[in-house]
Amino acid sequence: MNDTESNQAENKISQLRLSINEIDESILNLINKRLLIAKEIGEIKRGKGRFVYDKSRENQVMQRLNTINKGPFKPQALHQIFTDIISASREIQTPTRISYLGPEATFTHIAAMEFFGHSSTYIPQTGIRDVFFDVSKGKCDYGVVPVENSIEGAINHTLDLFFESDLTICAEKYLNISHAVLSRSSRIDDIEVIYSHPQALAQCRGWIRKNLPNAVLSECNSTAHAALKASKEQKTAAIANSEAAHIYGLQILETNIEDHANNITRFLLIGNDSPCPTGCDRTSIMFVISHVPGALFKILEPIAESGINMSKMESRPTKHENWSYFFFVDFDGHIADEKIKQTIERMKPYCKYIKLLGSYPRSQE
Repeated sequence: MNDTESNQAENKISQLRLSINEIDESILNLINKRLLIAKEIGEIKRGKGRFVYDKSRENQVMQRLNTINKGPFKPQALHQIFTDIISASREIQTPTRISYLGPEATFTHIAAMEFFGHSSTYIPQTGIRDVFFDVSKGKCDYGVVPVENSIEGAINHTLDLFFESDLTICAEKYLNISHAVLSRSSRIDDIEVIYSHPQALAQCRGWIRKNLPNAVLSECNSTAHAALKASKEQKTAAIANSEAAHIYGLQILETNIEDHANNITRFLLIGNDSPCPTGCDRTSIMFVISHVPGALFKILEPIAESGINMSKMESRPTKHENWSYFFFVDFDGHIADEKIKQTIERMKPYCKYIKLLGSYPRSQE
């Protein structure tokens, strides 16, 4: 390329950058305009006593944008950007505080940001009970907790706390659990110690055996804590999610090292909301059965006869009486649906105790 061609190229780049600046200004003005309209909507909602978090409306917004998007904007990028725009809109309506099982950069933290974007205030807690406490005492508006994993099964502590709490399930989120190797070093061969949560170490056992068979495995109470420790020490690595690398200043040496690719955790949003029906909902209940022959069959029979799809059933000891159990059941539909309402009414005579945990928008895995 000669000097004339080079100058022409530079002039063209300058013109295009001016166009980008003009577009950026338009985008900024439009976002601010959107926020002001959202603020006005929030004032009307508060006047009616309605909750600011409206998952069904947010789903409608995302679906509409996906439909009208002609590209080259990729759906995933569109979702990320508009999640944050919606988050900022929600925050200008009413500042939102979310308690979650921390510390920062845990998978629960990522799930919380999937729910609320980056504009909300996130409060990390060291235990699931603390998350329930924050929300029940009004210190936070919502909490995010894990409830089950596709490989490890149910998170029993979360289930047990629903027995004690009056909080409801407001939404759910499925998150793919993918592990990465994070280190201050740029070479895997330098690693002598691997930090991680016991579950993460177990889920990556095959990769560790093949690539770092002589490394010392050191357990931590979370993958985020492992990343923090690895950020302070030489010749160590953490097995954690990739997001932790940016937060703790580590390099990503390997990604997707889990032995089973289809590793998914379900997270619940807990609070005091009663979400309206969306047409694609899930209802969760818990109950304790009477000690009579065939009691469980009689309780489940109305679900089968109504044709309702039961997606989960889990039992846990009540801890208040020997050999007494409570059962968690998830099924498709909303408590506002007459079929769901009648089914639960038919179940009640056979239960010593029954409780609606919530009807909420069903997440798509």
